[in-house]
Amino acid sequence: MTVTVKRRVINRDKLEADILAEAVRVFAECGYEGASVATIAENAGLSKQNLMYYFPTKQALYERVLDSVLDDWLERMDKLAERESDPRDVLRSYIEAKMRFSREQPLASRVYALEVIGGAQLYGQQIRERVVPLLRKDIDVFEGWIREGRIAPVNATHLLFAIWHMTQAYADFAEQMNLVLNHKQLTASDFDDGETLIVNMVLAAVAIAPARSAPD
Repeated sequence: MTVTVKRRVINRDKLEADILAEAVRVFAECGYEGASVATIAENAGLSKQNLMYYFPTKQALYERVLDSVLDDWLERMDKLAERESDPRDVLRSYIEAKMRFSREQPLASRVYALEVIGGAQLYGQQIRERVVPLLRKDIDVFEGWIREGRIAPVNATHLLFAIWHMTQAYADFAEQMNLVLNHKQLTASDFDDGETLIVNMVLAAVAIAPARSAPD
């Protein structure tokens, strides 16, 4: 690849990243129906025509945003497949990854939540094809642990639903939490405290005692 072509590819990638960053913000604030391609383009420093050279329709841009959200989310979530590991460590790592996503990508989480709340009209097929197989694989891990007597019998599907909702609330309902806490935004301490509580609740649900800290 020549230097000129390589530079062109880098510039295109950066421009697409800038567009997607603004698109996430606008879709999170306005939802799909309320979002304007013109607003996204203006925020990205482009004309609407220039933006549509890269993303010909609003739906194409929206689906690309959700593709990026799901890529990031699933990469962080692919933890429970480690059946041979200690369930305590696997569950803790899984919850940590989910909380980290809520902390680092709150707008992305909200875009996904709005799509699901709206009935997944535009992205339901992708969710079925990508999220459902991972969920089933994770359920298989839980059921393997149950058969081996490593955790108490639980409804694995609903336990995963509970973990998702508890962790994603720190992104999707952060404004409500801020009102209650009288904060402008959630702090690192809020996320740490929430994570500790969720981990302890989940380990208690599967009858695994949390590891105790060594005495001072």
